[in-house]
Amino acid sequence: MTFSALAVMTAGSFFYGCMLHMPGESKTPPLPPITSEESSAAADLKRYVTTLAVEIGERNTRRPAELERAALWIEAELSQAGYTPERNTYFVDGVACSNIEVNIAGRDKTKVVLGAHYDSAVGSPGANDNGSGVAALLWLAKKLKSSSPNQTLTLVFFVNEEPPYFLTSRMGSRVWADAAKARGDSVSAMLSLETMGFYTDKPDSQHYPFPIGAFYPSEGNFLGFVANIDSGDLAREAVREFRKEASLPSEGTALPSHTTGVDWSDHASFWRHGWPALMVTDTAPFRYPHYHQRTDLPDKIDFESLARAVVGLEKVVRLLANAERT
Repeated sequence: MTFSALAVMTAGSFFYGCMLHMPGESKTPPLPPITSEESSAAADLKRYVTTLAVEIGERNTRRPAELERAALWIEAELSQAGYTPERNTYFVDGVACSNIEVNIAGRDKTKVVLGAHYDSAVGSPGANDNGSGVAALLWLAKKLKSSSPNQTLTLVFFVNEEPPYFLTSRMGSRVWADAAKARGDSVSAMLSLETMGFYTDKPDSQHYPFPIGAFYPSEGNFLGFVANIDSGDLAREAVREFRKEASLPSEGTALPSHTTGVDWSDHASFWRHGWPALMVTDTAPFRYPHYHQRTDLPDKIDFESLARAVVGLEKVVRLLANAERT
């Protein structure tokens, strides 16, 4: 073997071991029948997504009335679950834009943050992007309400994730994270719930940024956990617990932040402050043919698979929130 071949093999092994390999075994089809809990979750998730994408529809600063309707509806659902939502409002282009937050106090003030953006792209009703993430966060909020975590659980429904505010100072998660840093908050983990509802066993339905496709399945039937290198330990911890508890296939990665797609959601706002964060996703445009289209409607979502995802994520969140952090 030549030195150059050995170097390539060594680099490949390092790349796989440090960035791509995740602990545990992913579930493989055929999957077990859904449980009664998953069936109930699927019905709740479908109701939430239908309200956002059909009854309210496109929601962004070009449609401020619908954006406000979505905020009020989220607040009403949280209030019904026993929370007192806090609205943090700022103005963008003359439009009042609000992040909506609830907390489950822990014995430690260190925070585990769960987030999902409730705005949709211009021209899209946003059933999957990101009605599915909002639905998942609402379901988790109701399931976790009576918990007594070690760390404080903070659940935030973010505004203005979509263009033209994406990755700018006016992005809702950027506004929230900057304010949290300024007041001295400590965040041990953040999960961004982003476009989670489309699953298919069709061959070659899943795509990836070059060159990582060689290491992952070609079928888009899994939930993805996407982190940067600094958040790799969080990704491995989350994937390990999800694979132990969930009935859905899963894949995880920890890649450089500049890799295409790795920073495409609210978790990137937390990386700016050195906080571990990852995106939980069906991989959006790398799989979903209706991404940012008018056809992003509830009939495209696999609610049973989404239910498998959220039931597994509940266990992940409980693990993260009850971990002893130093």
